[in-house]
Amino acid sequence: MENHVVRTRKSAEEFPREEHLAWKIATMAADPVAVDEDVEEMVVNRVIDNAAVAVASVLRRPVSSARAQALSVGRPLQGEGATVFGVAERVSPEWAAWANGVAVRELDFHDTFLAADYSHPGDNIPAVLAVAQHRGADLGLSGKDVIRGITTAYETQVNLVKGICLHKHKIDHVAHLGPGVAAGLGTLLSLDPEQTYQAIGQALHTTTATRQSRKGEISSWKAHAPAFAGKMGIEAVDRALRGEGAPAPIWEGEDGVIAWLLDGPEGEYKVPLPETGEPKRGIMDTYTKEHSAEYQSQAPIDLARRMRDQVGDLNQIESIVLHTSHHTHYVIGTGSGDPQKFDPYASRETLDHSVMYIFAVALEDGTWHHEHSYAPERAQRPETIELWRKISTVEDPEWTRRYHSDDPAEKAFGARAVITLKDGTVIEDELAVADAHPLGERPFERANYVEKFRTLAEGVIDEAEQNRFLDAAENLPAMSAADFGELNIRFSADTLARAPQIPRGIF
Repeated sequence: MENHVVRTRKSAEEFPREEHLAWKIATMAADPVAVDEDVEEMVVNRVIDNAAVAVASVLRRPVSSARAQALSVGRPLQGEGATVFGVAERVSPEWAAWANGVAVRELDFHDTFLAADYSHPGDNIPAVLAVAQHRGADLGLSGKDVIRGITTAYETQVNLVKGICLHKHKIDHVAHLGPGVAAGLGTLLSLDPEQTYQAIGQALHTTTATRQSRKGEISSWKAHAPAFAGKMGIEAVDRALRGEGAPAPIWEGEDGVIAWLLDGPEGEYKVPLPETGEPKRGIMDTYTKEHSAEYQSQAPIDLARRMRDQVGDLNQIESIVLHTSHHTHYVIGTGSGDPQKFDPYASRETLDHSVMYIFAVALEDGTWHHEHSYAPERAQRPETIELWRKISTVEDPEWTRRYHSDDPAEKAFGARAVITLKDGTVIEDELAVADAHPLGERPFERANYVEKFRTLAEGVIDEAEQNRFLDAAENLPAMSAADFGELNIRFSADTLARAPQIPRGIF
């Protein structure tokens, strides 16, 4: 890996295109280096993981709304179109990426990568698959090409997350996703660096927004934001293929992203990228979720499940303090200052970003469920509210240091829980990483991804459809373009009828 220094450049300064970060990413995307076997296997795992959480969310309102929008646009005039989770109809690829991106993100239940910033790199997959389904046949693409595209998309987003902090400036993390999608599509379609360079610039320019989508009253836009980035990434590549350009240099320009949205004219970042001929392995740094909750909640859920037997009678708890990282304290903890994080009538999206609520429910139930744990009747139990409001967080410098550590063996996303009982007894325990993390007690392997899929698909699609999809996903490395449509989940008409009725919009 080579660390590339990225800083603001004055318009009058000599700054050759070959030194632009967008160009360096574009040349990485064009590098035909082979995909390592374990990386290929992980790509298949994440295709299964995305489908699992999409199946569980297809009947929810935000997903139904996005699907209705996509179906109203319909199939494009040229190409095969792309599939939408739940239905057989094909639509224009950017709208398929939109609908499927919302389905994948709605439950906050797929993969994550945390470093200088935050990300859910699995958000790249719907856009890459949609374009592969749409153009795969006429371009002669194979499953290997799809895997290469996804691998590049992960590599791009993961390395931007390692090098450039967005959240410090209240910029939403999908600003790293748009360039990832554009780069991944550059690899998938074997674009020249010039085309991918322009697409990356357009994608970044159109997907940079504030973090208010994850603050205060969190709405369903949290699920739509990455889907929008995927849609914009596809449209950026389309424009680049038609010869259109982008603002440049997009990161380093005098009025660019760094100068006015991030650290300013004096800011400097180091973004690692693979050297020419070096395998792209960024996906191996990422990790999925066992629980449907914000990633910093994964280890606290497992910790709560472990501590509940030590505590016994929860009515005897006086207070619970979670000593944790800066991010956990300020984004999903009491350091946020958000009263909504203690509101039993708050939205699912808000409860998902309250580690106090999550720890309370996990301590009471000893488990976590993607629907039951967020149900209004669950959040509004008097005993839960009482326990919930006894929980607070504090930033511990050591947990913050470990959160930002470059050493995978030391990097941690957990907490130390200090539970004080009414009689003065103090019970303490800590957990650095979730059980499902690669360094956790039960690291996720292919069998776990399959089990997660089957668990979330139960009662939604029958076993035959589950088996069909899993066979197709595991065959991705050997798949031809004619079969890319098999990487979809089809619901019965009776099941789809359970989805909420969505009023007509403009389309």
